Amino acid sequence: MRYDAQRPRALLLINRHSRRGALQATRAKTLLEAAGFILTEPDSTDQRPYGDIIRDHQHAVDSVIVGGGDGSLNAAAQGIVQCDLPLGILPLGTANDFARTISIPLNLEEAVRVIAAGQTRCIDLGDVNGHLFLNVASVGFSASLARNLTAVAKKKWGTLGYALAALRLLHQSRPFSATLSHEQGEEQIKTLQFAVGNGRFYGGGMTIDKDAAPDDGRLDAYSLEVRHGWQMLALFPSLRRGTHGRWGSVRTLSGTSFTLHTRRPHDINADGEIIGSTPAHFRLLNGAMRVFAPAATSR
Repeated sequence: MRYDAQRPRALLLINRHSRRGALQATRAKTLLEAAGFILTEPDSTDQRPYGDIIRDHQHAVDSVIVGGGDGSLNAAAQGIVQCDLPLGILPLGTANDFARTISIPLNLEEAVRVIAAGQTRCIDLGDVNGHLFLNVASVGFSASLARNLTAVAKKKWGTLGYALAALRLLHQSRPFSATLSHEQGEEQIKTLQFAVGNGRFYGGGMTIDKDAAPDDGRLDAYSLEVRHGWQMLALFPSLRRGTHGRWGSVRTLSGTSFTLHTRRPHDINADGEIIGSTPAHFRLLNGAMRVFAPAATSR
């Protein structure tokens, strides 16, 4: 193909194991090329981490376009930040929580139109123990859920898979003791889950806080201090709406850093992936990434 300096060049990474990745890969490429993009794709046999692939192509492209779900975006985030390239999102995953957070249409043609328009939004990222997260990082119930929710279940059941796996775990979940440190001091807590969010949506449509945004310069955290897992059923509607802070059994906080120490190691979940164990050090990376997105609406 003859090089055209007027056409944008993009590295296209499509996770063909995501819910709609294999089905929509060819169509996504066709739509992007019709929109004027010169695309570079890694060889199908290249199984290296996305970060390595992005670094190899950083000087040959103007942007990185990722097709997949939140896990795919998370896998690409480190390389995108290091190479200072804007991110285009094709929401081809199960929940697509980050796409929802920044109002990326779930319709593929409309998502391509957003990328082609070229308008970027500078967003914050979260970091837990050196691992980036776009949506949420947590310790407790949702980390157990991430460990138990299989890729097969997500692909077969979609967001319903989250609910089915959660119901199976509720009866066996127990609170754990921890020391929580934040900008206002240190507290002893007993919690079923401690979660720190960067954007608004996570976990298949849950809401970290009704007013949260990925460019508000803060992390929003909550601690579910209920005695039994089944009590989460009463909290569920509020967790969906992001109004759980109104409950006496839910501690909410806002800031730029949190540290959680536990008596024994507990898994840490970042955007649906287990990345290590406690202690967990959460911090905000302000304005860390540029993303092709519609203009942010007033909150």
